Amino acid sequence: MKHLFLSKAGILALCLTVVLVGTIFFGEDTVPASALVESRRLPIYCVQTEAPKVSLSFDAAWGNEDTNDLLSILAKHNIKTTFFMTGGWVESYPEDVKAISDAGHDLGNHSENHKQMSQLSAEECKDEIQKVHDKVKELTGKDMFLFRPPYGDYNDTLIEAANGLGYHVIQWDVDSLDWKDYGADAIVSKVVDHPHLGNGSIILMHNGATYTKDALEQVITGLTDKGYEIVPISELIYTENYEMDHEGRQFVNGS
Repeated sequence: MKHLFLSKAGILALCLTVVLVGTIFFGEDTVPASALVESRRLPIYCVQTEAPKVSLSFDAAWGNEDTNDLLSILAKHNIKTTFFMTGGWVESYPEDVKAISDAGHDLGNHSENHKQMSQLSAEECKDEIQKVHDKVKELTGKDMFLFRPPYGDYNDTLIEAANGLGYHVIQWDVDSLDWKDYGADAIVSKVVDHPHLGNGSIILMHNGATYTKDALEQVITGLTDKGYEIVPISELIYTENYEMDHEGRQFVNGS
């Protein structure tokens, strides 16, 4: 029994040494952290902040007919947002990717094939993310670090795979429902009057939805009239020293 105790103690000491050496060598912030809440990892749905800031985001998985219009409206109001792009979209519309980048918007990763990521292995998840990363890097010279899973579908395997590639996994707490094609007024109302809208909200829209371009200007003015500053997700989220609650709300450690 004594030998068994010493053996276990030795193993524990070795593990602690490995962790310590790893922290010193690689640093605490080598990869993004993810919240472990009730034994499940969570993506970022929104951010706890006293500042009246929100983020608009567009998923780009099909079509580009309205992309120039969206960029023009955003430029008119000097608004920067985040575009999450699939690999197929990047391949089909490389000039749009460059235009988004040149305009100063966040470039976000939306997977290569828009699959349900929770059904994939860790290596398949990494492959889905890395392929888009490489395409965008080649086109723009920029390394993306924001990932939105298709359909909002995720599990621990996906989040760990994304974190391992240097990505923060991003969801939303305000859905414009623009993809349901209810009309521009419905989109504006859904965003501006959403019960979850508040400081640190992340708003989901789509660049290819039928009425998004018609609603965007009113969404922007509606948000600004309520006192919100619209910033890209990269400027809203915390990239280190943070925790999250059970709703996926990100907040600074100790706050």
